[in-house]
Amino acid sequence: MMILAVTLMAGPGRATAEMSDIKRLEASRMVYLEGLAQLDPYLVLAASKIRAPVRMMRADRAPQGGSAAQAGPISAAAMLGVALDMAQGDPVAEAAVKATRATMDQAVPKGLQGGPAFNSAAIVAKGKDRYPGLTFKGGRFAEIYIEGHGGANLDLFVYDGKGRLVCSDTDISDFAHCGWYPQSTETYTVQVTNKGNGTQYSLVTN
Repeated sequence: MMILAVTLMAGPGRATAEMSDIKRLEASRMVYLEGLAQLDPYLVLAASKIRAPVRMMRADRAPQGGSAAQAGPISAAAMLGVALDMAQGDPVAEAAVKATRATMDQAVPKGLQGGPAFNSAAIVAKGKDRYPGLTFKGGRFAEIYIEGHGGANLDLFVYDGKGRLVCSDTDISDFAHCGWYPQSTETYTVQVTNKGNGTQYSLVTN
């Protein structure tokens, strides 16, 4: 993790230039959590740099029979705020965070943004949220990412129109990623399973 973070400190547009937007979200989450665990402002700063180029739109969708929520994935600006708090007492780290914040503020485009679509939802303890009828185009890499807003254990499953499992991520974290190549344009069902306490999460699609 430390090697990855040092490589990514080069900032968006270099080491992460080939990353998809959704992979950026996943990678930044990993580095951010490591930064929190190590109380390291430089790691949190790196996470914000990875996430900064991603511009997301809120999608008009909610889990079948579930509850919508307003909070979205943590923003790069929020990560910078955490990094600045951690940097207090370290003038070099504090200056690095403030310089990055100034650069990001200048780089944010105005107006309507394209990019991945996200929705947020509340999921009960041991609950299962289902999103039927999500369409992905054939011949294009399809990606789905979920990011928890608490500390729950969230699992991700993707089923095709015949109910066959095409992708899953079942580790013990509160974020998950799935990617696959649909051979033709098809609708899929996405399931988010919560193995912990009730929480909120965001689901992002490309």
